[in-house]
Amino acid sequence: MQDFESCKLPTPAFPSPPAPALPLIATHHAGPRSFTSPISSARSIRGAGGEQRGSRSGRSSRCAALGAPPGRASHRLSAPLRSAAPARRSTPRPCRRVNEPAAVRAVLCACPRAVPSTRVPGRGANEELTLSGAAKAARERCGGTKRSDTQELHQVPGSNGTSATHTTTSTAAQHTPGHGTSRAAAAGAGMAPELGGQEAAAIGTHQVLAMDVTLAPRDPQAPGQFGHPVAVPDDKQEEAKSRWKEGNFNVFLSDLIPVDRAIADTRPAGCLEQQVHNDLPTTTIIMCFVDEVWSTLLRSVHSVLSRSPPHLLQELILVDDFSTKDYLKEKLDAYMSQFPKVKVLHLRERHGLIRARLAGAQVARGTVLTFLDSHVECNVGWLEPLLERVRLHRARVACPVIEVISDKDMSYMTVDNFQRGIFTWPMNFGWKQIPQEVIEKNKLKETDIIRCPVMAGGLFSIEKKYFFELGTYDSGLDVWGGENMELSFKVWMCGGEIEIVPCSRVGHIFRNDNPYSFPKDRVRTVERNLARVAEVWLDDYKELFYGHAYHLLQRRAELGDLSQQKELRERLQCRSFRWYLENVYPDLAAPLVKASGLLVNVATSRCIAAQNASLALQACDGPHHPSLLQAQHFNYTWLRLLRHGELCVVPVGAAGAPGLRPCGGWESDLAWRHSSMAARPELVSGIPTPHSPQSSLPGHSPCVRSGKEAATNRYQQWRFGSYHVA
Repeated sequence: MQDFESCKLPTPAFPSPPAPALPLIATHHAGPRSFTSPISSARSIRGAGGEQRGSRSGRSSRCAALGAPPGRASHRLSAPLRSAAPARRSTPRPCRRVNEPAAVRAVLCACPRAVPSTRVPGRGANEELTLSGAAKAARERCGGTKRSDTQELHQVPGSNGTSATHTTTSTAAQHTPGHGTSRAAAAGAGMAPELGGQEAAAIGTHQVLAMDVTLAPRDPQAPGQFGHPVAVPDDKQEEAKSRWKEGNFNVFLSDLIPVDRAIADTRPAGCLEQQVHNDLPTTTIIMCFVDEVWSTLLRSVHSVLSRSPPHLLQELILVDDFSTKDYLKEKLDAYMSQFPKVKVLHLRERHGLIRARLAGAQVARGTVLTFLDSHVECNVGWLEPLLERVRLHRARVACPVIEVISDKDMSYMTVDNFQRGIFTWPMNFGWKQIPQEVIEKNKLKETDIIRCPVMAGGLFSIEKKYFFELGTYDSGLDVWGGENMELSFKVWMCGGEIEIVPCSRVGHIFRNDNPYSFPKDRVRTVERNLARVAEVWLDDYKELFYGHAYHLLQRRAELGDLSQQKELRERLQCRSFRWYLENVYPDLAAPLVKASGLLVNVATSRCIAAQNASLALQACDGPHHPSLLQAQHFNYTWLRLLRHGELCVVPVGAAGAPGLRPCGGWESDLAWRHSSMAARPELVSGIPTPHSPQSSLPGHSPCVRSGKEAATNRYQQWRFGSYHVA
């Protein structure tokens, strides 16, 4: 049992609204527990007893410490870049000593307007009465609960019967991202339309909890504290270099940094006053890993537990995808046994990230699934903004702003707020800055929600029932790669939406390469996954994908059965990919053909024209004679076909004279090589077509298909009227 002598409390020198109640901070320990996973490949899924931690409002006293001895520093170290609360003049004020059982340590270092009777999940009746008695004593000491003219205090039930006191402001307008901007303008700017404040007023809201609770005092001089960079000592350079391959980042420095280090609060200033609903759903956090670095995995877990409101965190499931490291077996189980909400699921064989996530999702008990990578650090106030967006619309996927943890010096760095996830052909994910003129035109603020055409895929929240209604991930995708594209297209085209939430920030170690091995060839695995996505979701635009990854046309037999995915799309009544391009990602260049219009021979300046099933050379009069325009119009497709409507230009007969025949599907003998499309797009060269100065093609001469003569033969060079770049 510990006594807390005194602490300095900030006492406002001016009238202020009543602060939310200071939640009780307590710890307890329990023994391990196990249950059987329905996943056939699961070896075990183990939960264990451990800590139960409370949180504090951003406006409550910053002096409260969990288990801090007299005279020691608080366990909360505010980051130096921004304070969680405005500076106020303060005077010393004693804290009442609170007597409690040895297993429970709690301190009330403020006189809140109302202190709830708090039941700690998993505790016995006597301990519950003790905490209730402490709350009652604090209430009496503070002179009872008072009501402000502009604010009312509401007791709302939390999870597991926990009561919580929140403040509802009746006079101040609630912050609405994108306020004053029309829905159409918001969509064009990449900003999500927002609901009004009537619903929030009816249910009640509270300020986002900027909590950061640790079990032991933080050392402000520790390496990497506050997210500062760390330098490798000169005598350790070789060791650091040799250990890099363990995680493809600076593992040596990661091991020096505390697993519960403080990081700077990088949220935009407007986030500090953000209001969220009192009835947010609970979440299961799923963190998959294989051969993850010990210190990095622990830092990821501690950041979740320290900065997530306990009543919203249903559980944290660690899915071990058949790691080979000994420390990720019994040692990991033993360490996590101190945390009651952490469960470790060991898979009996390698499944890959995609199926490992599904293994965790199937046993999750939370209303919302939150997927995180295993090399992250969640920032303060990260969870509630995500759950708020999902609560407002169940068919919404909420993504945090992904900040950068340097792979070299482990520093925590913020990123620009006005970015969104996009893709370029052939489905390469990337980040794109929202243009400054768009920001100014739509008066976007740093706290505004950003519509995201494609999510990065590693960090997001989605309602569990909705995730399974969508069919989760395509079960035919292997290991890793393309799952973010598949889920993004599925969400948008089937009635949902994807957002980036600027008030939620999570740091991530970006590595140049994965440290673990792929069961199969990595590049081939990713290409196969992307081809499956293209076949199911891109409609006619899959030709653009194959046009940029032409070699994959030869491997379509390797894609496996796509019938279930296509039936799912039909059952969900999903929109077309063209709708996606027009409404979600209109700035993506996606022409259905590479070149179109008149096909002019460079040597003769005459055009190819269709005459029934044959071809002829004619004067290029199509633009001046509408009757000839259709006959002289050709397309060069991404699949390298020369098309005239539904007909394709092909060699006909033994002599190989060009003619027309129905295109049907893609066939290699229909393809025409366009060797200079990138280097000289104004000139089509290398298409092996006959040359002839005559007006009719049947009197052609044999094609020169290779060598210097082929490259310089002007009778085999053709120019299209228009070229399209994607």
